[in-house]
Amino acid sequence: MDDLRPSGVAGSPSLVSLFPPGLHAIYGECRRLYPEQPNPLQVTAIVKYWLGGPDPLDYVSMYRNLGNTTANVPEHWHYISFGLSDLYGDNRVHEYTTADGPSGFGFELTFRLKREAGESAPPTWPAELMQGLARYVFQSENTFCSGDHVSWHSPLDNSESRIQHMLLTEDPQMQPVQTPFGIVTFLQIIGVCTEELHAAQQWNGQGILDLLRSVPVAGGPWLITDMRRGETIFEIDPHLQQERVDKGIETDGSNLSGVSAKCAWDDLSRPPDDEDDSRSICIGTQPRRLSGKDTEQIKETLRRGLEINSKPILPPISAQRHNGMNHDRAPSRKDSLESESSAAIIPHELIRTRQLESVHLKFNQESGTLIPLCLRGRLLHGRHFTYKSITGDTAITFVSTGVEGAFATEEHPYAAHGPWLQILLTEEFVERMLEEVEDLTSPEELKLPKEYSWPEKKLKISILPDTVFDNPLH
Repeated sequence: MDDLRPSGVAGSPSLVSLFPPGLHAIYGECRRLYPEQPNPLQVTAIVKYWLGGPDPLDYVSMYRNLGNTTANVPEHWHYISFGLSDLYGDNRVHEYTTADGPSGFGFELTFRLKREAGESAPPTWPAELMQGLARYVFQSENTFCSGDHVSWHSPLDNSESRIQHMLLTEDPQMQPVQTPFGIVTFLQIIGVCTEELHAAQQWNGQGILDLLRSVPVAGGPWLITDMRRGETIFEIDPHLQQERVDKGIETDGSNLSGVSAKCAWDDLSRPPDDEDDSRSICIGTQPRRLSGKDTEQIKETLRRGLEINSKPILPPISAQRHNGMNHDRAPSRKDSLESESSAAIIPHELIRTRQLESVHLKFNQESGTLIPLCLRGRLLHGRHFTYKSITGDTAITFVSTGVEGAFATEEHPYAAHGPWLQILLTEEFVERMLEEVEDLTSPEELKLPKEYSWPEKKLKISILPDTVFDNPLH
């Protein structure tokens, strides 16, 4: 249970020495912005995370920001987290590296909520929202970046609001802080509607953030979240969709290189277990590799695992893994090769790469709706797109002929490396597929199960109910 109370931080010299250095450094930045509010209300974790409590953030401070009428910035509540960065420097939560690198995960979260008329105290639900995002970071050891999106599929304040998802960007006022334990930046959470989230996926998060800044009632220059906003930016200004988003997709493509998803694939050529069978062809003694840039982008996508399937983007912390620790082992930052989610599917020389004759791809409805994005926004721009299963190590990467070094080739367009399947699609075939999967852009009209088949290409795609993927024998 969280405790609500004033922070008790007044900046008194006699108290400074009692504050952990990382905590004191962030308080300094808060005092720079709010010198008249030395004792803001805080939501405080009664039992700290490093003592076995459930909440990773030690504190969430809540300030009253008067806004800026000349810049069309409304009065709002400003929430600032403490705990994703290293507050203590003694390895109780974060492994200390150097003062020149990131402190802890390298960032803290902020949130700006429009103040309602007559509201004398800030609502506390944003603090729990921030705790939920922090739990995801501590559980997965994956960090957030500016432009990222978070699918939430529920009103952020548990009301009837249309604000049901989030984008992230740099806080417009908070400056990076140098602490004795590293650098801390501040990422602001922005609440968005479902249509705005989909546009960010189809195009890119930064583009949608710029549109939100241009519409005062949808965020304005400081991207203030208004939970009472009843219209999307595209309903407020219909020209934004066609003139900005659609044109941006056509010109720039999408910068969403992959998602975690409910997906699976089957080898319809059904090669027997005998590795010498002619239908299971080893492509060289060592697998060909993607170019360095593409490999790193795919690994980062698999490591960070940006969810598209409702609230499981925030997996619960298991009983065996509290406080970011595995029993007696201190937490550590994992690179993409060490991550449990990607280690089994990143190519290495001990796994044979097989050419497949025919494949069957399976997606749930929400994953399937991103197939047009994959084809139009990624492959037609010479890029790749990866689906990483949330229920296992399976991954499916679509690559275009413009992606150099893929182990799928035009001669052998389907190739598997362990549970990682690569599918190479030519531009001509992509254009044809787009015509046939157009109905995926209207998921509300889609009747499941839905099947798409290209017999001459020996490729089949099925869109299936979620319940199929909940059964391990699917």
